Amino acid sequence: MFKKTKQPHQVNPTNPEAAAFPAIGSTLPNPYYNGTVAAVSTPVDKLPKHSWKLWLKRSLITLLMVALAAGLFVGVKFLINASKAFDGNLFGLFQDDKLRGEDEGRVNILLAGNSADDPGHGGAQLTDSLMILSLDTKNNTAFMMSIPRDLYVEIPGNGYAKINEVYVDGEEDGFNEAGYPEGGMGLLEKVVGQNFGLELHYYALINYTALKEAVDAVGGIDVNIQSDDSRGLYDPSRDWTKSFRAPIVKLPNGVNHLDGQEALNLARARGNAAGSYGYGQSDFTRTANQRLMIVALKDKAASTGVALNPIKIASLLDSFGNNVNTDFKTTEVRRLYDLSKLIPNDKITSVGLNDVDGKNLLMSYRTRSGQSALVPAAGIDDYDDIQTYIEKLTTPPPAPTTNE
Repeated sequence: MFKKTKQPHQVNPTNPEAAAFPAIGSTLPNPYYNGTVAAVSTPVDKLPKHSWKLWLKRSLITLLMVALAAGLFVGVKFLINASKAFDGNLFGLFQDDKLRGEDEGRVNILLAGNSADDPGHGGAQLTDSLMILSLDTKNNTAFMMSIPRDLYVEIPGNGYAKINEVYVDGEEDGFNEAGYPEGGMGLLEKVVGQNFGLELHYYALINYTALKEAVDAVGGIDVNIQSDDSRGLYDPSRDWTKSFRAPIVKLPNGVNHLDGQEALNLARARGNAAGSYGYGQSDFTRTANQRLMIVALKDKAASTGVALNPIKIASLLDSFGNNVNTDFKTTEVRRLYDLSKLIPNDKITSVGLNDVDGKNLLMSYRTRSGQSALVPAAGIDDYDDIQTYIEKLTTPPPAPTTNE
């Protein structure tokens, strides 16, 4: 047997172009020949000149693209959450419409807080936090007045009950009456407006998560605790729900920096547990602390560090998006923000009806069912003294006289 010898490739002399192509079955140069990697190198003198400048340019372009993408994300998030929290399309945020009541010089807002976001909390729909926020748009002043949750009122169509039940009744009854919003907040506006002698222009229904996330969004708030106990505030209550389980409230007198969870704890504590101190007025102390935190949050939100930070503003609106129900339109939000910045903290009067110039405008009351409640000091359904005081708060100060 003779072994065949492989013949070299022959070029067809009649086709000179064939010489430019390898014969079928021949092997092209391959750096991975026989499973080993051949070193592929480029001579130093073949590298691009100023390659570090090219690298820097490409890096800067990449960073710019990332920044633009992040900015777009924040912007879209800002608009979406704003449109979820407020009534109207998201482009309304770029408008600046006047608020209802502004031409008359006063905008009244009803704030109500419940724990609807906490499924483990009994009576989660009850509005245990109620407040009137009134802005004097001509003199750049304001007042905040807490309404005690135990105030005993007549609820149209439902008889007498504590005021924290009004919203629930309005939701269940499907309240719908001209001049008021539909549902529970509409009925609550009617009851508060008629008893307190105020026209309410807007409402905001807020849950626990909104406060917690809003405080965190602005980087925390500073509150100046001045309790009636030299040790400050202490509430060891364990009466917390599963969703919002919280540590003990223990704050010294003086300025305290609170994060979102700590602010929520303070907003809920009323010193009703054994060993508490600093809560001499129980629920009235709780509502006073709530007013204190609202001013602190307003101050922080209007600060340069937050107002010029799109990420913080987006986070703030994010906290509102799913946790606040209001009839403010998107076209009115910017105006509200601008007006609030014009009001310095020392021009905001914080009011509790239990201490009006040293006088308590409320008194304890025992309902027919044996519940402990509150009614006007003048008697059940007699709001004359309260309305007189509110009229005093809403009367602009006299113009200064000049001697010529």
